[in-house]
Amino acid sequence: MNRHVKCALLAGAAWGVLAGASAAQDAEAVAQAANADQATATVEDIVVTARRRDEQLKDVPVAVSALSAERLEQTGAVDITALQQQTPNATVQVARGSNSTLISFIRGVGQQDPLWGFEPGVGLYIDDVYVARPQGAVLDVFDISRIEVLRGPQGTLYGRNTIGGAIKYVTKRLDRDPNLTARAEFGSYNEHNFLLSGSVPVGDTFAIGAAVASYNHDGYGENLTTGEDQYDKDVMAYRASAEWAPNDDLFFRLAWDRVEDDSAPRHGHREVVSSDGLWTPPSNKYDTYAGLTGEQKVVTEGVSLTGEYRVNDRLTLKSITAYRSGDTQTIIDFDETPNPTLDIPALYSDDQFTQEFQALFTGDRWSGVAGLFYLDGTSSGAFDTIAGNLGLAIAAAGSVDTKSFSAFADFSYDLTDRLHLSLGGRYTKDDKDASVLRLFYLGATRTPFTGGADRPVFAVRTDYTASDSFEKFTPRASISYDFSDQITGYASVSQGFKSGGWDMRGDAALVPQTVNGYQPETVTAYELGLKGSAFDRRLSFASAVFYSDYQDQQITTQQVATPPAVGIASVVDNVGASTIYGFELEGSAFLTDDITANFSIGYLKNEFDEFITLVTGTPVDISDLREPQNSPEWSAYYGMTWRGDIMGGELRVTPSLSYRSDYHLFDIPDPILDQDGYVLADASVIWTAPSERWEIGLFGRNLTDVRYRVGAYSFPGATYNNSISAFYGPPTTYSARLTVKF
Repeated sequence: MNRHVKCALLAGAAWGVLAGASAAQDAEAVAQAANADQATATVEDIVVTARRRDEQLKDVPVAVSALSAERLEQTGAVDITALQQQTPNATVQVARGSNSTLISFIRGVGQQDPLWGFEPGVGLYIDDVYVARPQGAVLDVFDISRIEVLRGPQGTLYGRNTIGGAIKYVTKRLDRDPNLTARAEFGSYNEHNFLLSGSVPVGDTFAIGAAVASYNHDGYGENLTTGEDQYDKDVMAYRASAEWAPNDDLFFRLAWDRVEDDSAPRHGHREVVSSDGLWTPPSNKYDTYAGLTGEQKVVTEGVSLTGEYRVNDRLTLKSITAYRSGDTQTIIDFDETPNPTLDIPALYSDDQFTQEFQALFTGDRWSGVAGLFYLDGTSSGAFDTIAGNLGLAIAAAGSVDTKSFSAFADFSYDLTDRLHLSLGGRYTKDDKDASVLRLFYLGATRTPFTGGADRPVFAVRTDYTASDSFEKFTPRASISYDFSDQITGYASVSQGFKSGGWDMRGDAALVPQTVNGYQPETVTAYELGLKGSAFDRRLSFASAVFYSDYQDQQITTQQVATPPAVGIASVVDNVGASTIYGFELEGSAFLTDDITANFSIGYLKNEFDEFITLVTGTPVDISDLREPQNSPEWSAYYGMTWRGDIMGGELRVTPSLSYRSDYHLFDIPDPILDQDGYVLADASVIWTAPSERWEIGLFGRNLTDVRYRVGAYSFPGATYNNSISAFYGPPTTYSARLTVKF
């Protein structure tokens, strides 16, 4: 059945392109007969800042998906995980055992493990400020201008760790006229969301603005042991900014944001019967029997100052200064029973200071950007592994201090009016200092690290400090050719780099090599692309084929001690090399004057060339037994929007389908946890009043109530009571939204 659904969806997307072409030809003929400019007046150029300067999307030799605020609101996007449905070859979702921790993969490159000290494979930026920690990074969509998703390494331009790509969350600049927007949304599971945002000018050159949003809904399931909600939401988000433009050449922006997540703990659904036979999988995929209790709270906060000075028509200088911090208290019951078989209370803390200087150049036949980037950050944390059947509590604690310096440049030159060359590079040096501590305590209760009773240490498993420096020059080159004023093709080669580090959970007694840490990983990517518009710009598209050579992959695996030894520990090492290739096609088509289609198709082939394990003491390649995670072979999206005049206002109806083929949640294939392909069906109806000052929206998500896994834990065997659990995406939900603009 999944094959039939996939074929239908892909055929539908292809039909949309062809139908768009056919309809566009007819519409073009009519438009030319009536008014030569009428058809193009309905199509706006998409402008992005993928290369740190404003450019038309078709002129950027990078695979970029740009989703405007209008499109995200039109499809009822709640947070940035909606990017997964509309962006080809991307995984953007909530991490396992979490409400607001982000897991991102682009073209098969990312980071499954959100523990402190690890570098994410996909960089997240809020108004050009790099966000180093995944906790609290599931950003709600409000008060934005657009979100850009850049696929492939972005090492020549973007702050850090963009080996897989970058997600740019761009908020709106303040209006120079007073404005106020109020929004209320109510829906299933007692959903009630509120937003209030606005800005006001103070004189001719200064403006201040603020926004506050609350997001709440009851749980999709229940903790059958404690009675708490499962998969609920209780989030408050705040933003404030001030902008000063004393003249046409100067601009300053001071911005502050804060997110508070007080949602209930999220435990997994037990997928198999426990070893003792007492616990079977709950009938509701969102229910759990977890017995671990404690506080769950995530707070992230940041402040930034951006300044721009246009020296002359050829040179603009820019400075971005930012500080961000975050604290997390969380609990995860891995065994999903009332017993303390495998319980994890945890604390995380991060802070970072970043400074970036940019110089943007514009000449008659050339343009470019050069800059410096500095990061000074600390990531720390502590957690317990309470193993009841072993009579132990294992405390893990540590921190990583990182000082990073980068110098980058990217310049484009017009060899002819149609042929363009772009060259760029980035030098990165990371200095890291780490401390790692792992202790055994007798008694299956919390250790002193997470608020438990003070008691003697039974065994010291890991206790070391380490320092290292990682540096790399990563180049990028592309050549593009304008086949016409509307069509551009390009070829590019780029390299991405992610520095090494140390496993904060490493058990030196069980895995001695953990004290050596792991080394950097690299991706070298080759890409051919074609993008532009056709039929008087009624059809716009972007396509790319790519090939990536992924070396020295940093992969986390779990190792359970063989009796008589006891314990469980992760192993992080440079075990893998992969070949990744595929293609992407996305775009929009004006099928008629009233109907617009948006579509995307992604194909991804991700295969391990080697996967070296040292568990046996001798290097062994087990790549034929491993599969890359979060790499569905096919992904697709197709949505159509009909616009019509109803009661003097505008009605927009948008049904959509998104598809992901089967994929693995872990590198070890597991028929219990591997996710089959699935289709999500959504729909929205939005009516805007004639005055455009208020609108009403109705939204339905996952209309066929599909159950699909987005994360899992796997600890089989009697010692851990066969603890195999999964976390699921949201069920069917409905909501109604009222927006009023003053």
